[in-house]
Amino acid sequence: MFRSASKNQHIQPFPYRVYLLTALALALAGLLVSVTLSISHYRVYTDLTYRSFCAISKAINCDTVSESAYSIFWSIPLSDWGAAGYAIFLLLLGFSASRSEDHQRVWSTCMVLAALFSLFSLLLAGVSTFKIGSYCILCIAMYGINFLLLYTSWLVRRRFHAGAVRAALVKDLRFLLLHRRLSAPLFALFGAGLLLTHLFFPAYWQFRMPSTSTIVSTGQTDEGHPWIGAERPALEIVEFTDYQCFQCRKMHYYLRELVAKYPDKIRLIHRNYPMDHEVNFIVQEPFHLGSGKMALLAIHAATVGRFWQMNDLLFDLAGNGKDIDLKEVSEKTGLDPHGLAGALQNPAFRQRLMIDIRTGMKLRVLGTPSYLINSNLYEGNIPAEILAPIIEGAAS
Repeated sequence: MFRSASKNQHIQPFPYRVYLLTALALALAGLLVSVTLSISHYRVYTDLTYRSFCAISKAINCDTVSESAYSIFWSIPLSDWGAAGYAIFLLLLGFSASRSEDHQRVWSTCMVLAALFSLFSLLLAGVSTFKIGSYCILCIAMYGINFLLLYTSWLVRRRFHAGAVRAALVKDLRFLLLHRRLSAPLFALFGAGLLLTHLFFPAYWQFRMPSTSTIVSTGQTDEGHPWIGAERPALEIVEFTDYQCFQCRKMHYYLRELVAKYPDKIRLIHRNYPMDHEVNFIVQEPFHLGSGKMALLAIHAATVGRFWQMNDLLFDLAGNGKDIDLKEVSEKTGLDPHGLAGALQNPAFRQRLMIDIRTGMKLRVLGTPSYLINSNLYEGNIPAEILAPIIEGAAS
């Protein structure tokens, strides 16, 4: 007969070192994922052709998450906050690496910190689900790491330092104060670094349109489409854009810089192509909500000679994740608020918008931004070889 194990039989835990190395490996993995996300976040905003490996679909797209206003907190990208969190977790683990059992402490503090990481993971998952509508694979991996860190910390406490959490946290604090010659400078340096990062971190995610000056000509084509740049251009670019489209905003900023740099070489012509299901027939489900109304405001501004001021403002508002406040738009553009409200219902403006959309459809524009150059359509960005003659010619 087989004898069942006694319920009171003591289960021997793994050696302490196994748990410590597991926690170290998880924290290092989290740090690596955070750094990777930080690099990706930076490239999303600064590299015109960048597309991350997990930009797979509308639902699974790291770039969409990075592009949202929720990816920044207190003037610092969330991925950098994650790296800072894992760094401080590693610092705490460094104090628990002693072979002396009396010194194998701070696990209660680690558990509380991991619990905060996990709660923040739940919050971010909710934002991705209900606000952004897209998920980041690397972020999901980080959520898993956070919950594993919480479980590992809880397990170590249970097997080596059982006791009330509050009392254990007090002991952890006393332990760190006992080693304040090492802990105080480390944590002070960490805090100072965080403050300096907040104060001086470059806001690379903030696009600033070059101001529309008298040096750069503006006007309208014979068909009534706004243009900026050269009156007799060497290169004419027709852009089909959506004010809610991140890549449109990034590319438009870049093209406006080129126009400002080569005002007698390049002409940029604007065409509206909102990927809003309420106005665009090729969009079958809710997407870029409100971009159709933003296009109507832009059309209204074009009729009174304020298009580029309105254009820049709309891209800026969309980039900050703000809802359109007609009073704010009126104050910043100098346009009458009643005229702005009327533009949203103006049938003539809607007809002009539909002309742009139908023109895009005939050209087989399937997404934004798209560019028409010398009768050729380019989606997403403009090949470097097209711009090279302008840039190289001006430099020579």
